[in-house]
Amino acid sequence: MGRRMGQLTFRRKKKPVSSPPPTIEVVNNSTVTASKAAVGKKKAGGARLWMRLDRWGHSELIECDKSVILKRVSIPSRDLRILGPIFSHSSRILAREKAMVVNLEFIRAIITAEEVLLLDPLRQEVLPFVEQLRQLLLHKSSSNHGSNQLIAQDHGMQSPTAGKWLPVPDAADGLQAELPFEFQVLEIALEVVCTYLDSSVAELERDAYPVLDELARNVSTKNLERVRSLKSNLTRLLAQVQRVRDEIEHLLDDDEDMAQLYLTRKWIQNQQSEALMGAMASNGIVPTAPHLRRLSSARSGSLVSNYLNDNDVEDLEMLLEAYFMQLDGTRNKILSVREYIDDTEDYVNIQLDNQRNELIQLQLTLTIASFAIAVETMMAGWFGMNIPCSLYNIHGIFELTVGIMTAVCVSLFVLVLGYARWKKLLGS
Repeated sequence: MGRRMGQLTFRRKKKPVSSPPPTIEVVNNSTVTASKAAVGKKKAGGARLWMRLDRWGHSELIECDKSVILKRVSIPSRDLRILGPIFSHSSRILAREKAMVVNLEFIRAIITAEEVLLLDPLRQEVLPFVEQLRQLLLHKSSSNHGSNQLIAQDHGMQSPTAGKWLPVPDAADGLQAELPFEFQVLEIALEVVCTYLDSSVAELERDAYPVLDELARNVSTKNLERVRSLKSNLTRLLAQVQRVRDEIEHLLDDDEDMAQLYLTRKWIQNQQSEALMGAMASNGIVPTAPHLRRLSSARSGSLVSNYLNDNDVEDLEMLLEAYFMQLDGTRNKILSVREYIDDTEDYVNIQLDNQRNELIQLQLTLTIASFAIAVETMMAGWFGMNIPCSLYNIHGIFELTVGIMTAVCVSLFVLVLGYARWKKLLGS
């Protein structure tokens, strides 16, 4: 026992098992059909299906979890919740340092200066957005490939240090691409959402007017149920249009928020800062700012200067105002349909009130007739008593008595009816 107590035992510590780094499963474009079947399955570890599209038109389907997306785009986790199911019925456009978080109804994406990460790209409503964006990027990449090579050769001949400067995206392409990459994606997203809302409102108008006209002609349970369903769809569409419209209006009212959405501008400024720091560290010579102006022609140089102006938000403001006016027109269409529904309901209520008034008048007329008949019944009850009376012995007294009682009842009915009309209790 003593030896055992005195001995020291050493245990070898187990090496901690390092968790594997987050992986990204890349799916080629040819396996979209297989990916559709995989969407319905529950993804392990909270992985969700995303589509990545870069500024050159290349696209791929990736399946990754939340942590991978956060590291890739450098946004806080609370911004990623906006794209979750809790905020699926909200519209938000948030600007961060290196990304733009967009949640416009069914389009939920994270946009950077170089790529787009689209959530749930295989939904039926999202497919038009994917197709339009892919066609735009491919067309732009193919049309500007030759011009970019000529510009790069020209810049390389002008200065031996030109390779230290990265090309300015979209600005060196001339007047064909006045908007930066993130605004082109935002424009397509707004166009798809506005087109979807316009088509939904047009379909609502086609269904609304015949249903309301039928209800005005015939008030029935079936027609009322159809109008109730119509009003539910109208309320839902109005809420969708109002959400997108309010978000655009919120951005238009704040120039600082719009300036933060210029991701390409901030990307250029960061590249300039890195190039300046590298030049200062290598040879201590600070390049002059006009060197960047020589990246393209004089006309495209004005575009570059616009990118570098932090207070210039005219491009984005014009873009948002155009779709704000379109959404405002869509909202006015919905309000006109709702006004037509309200007018039809007022007309139906007037019809029902008129029918109720007619029923009340009929009930009052029957009540007056019942009162007159009740008087004759009372007189008949008097003569029906088993009491000896000398009038029973008179020949022909029955016909005379019945005639007099009927005349009295008719006169009483006419008098009460005339009094009711004199008091305007009955219609003329």
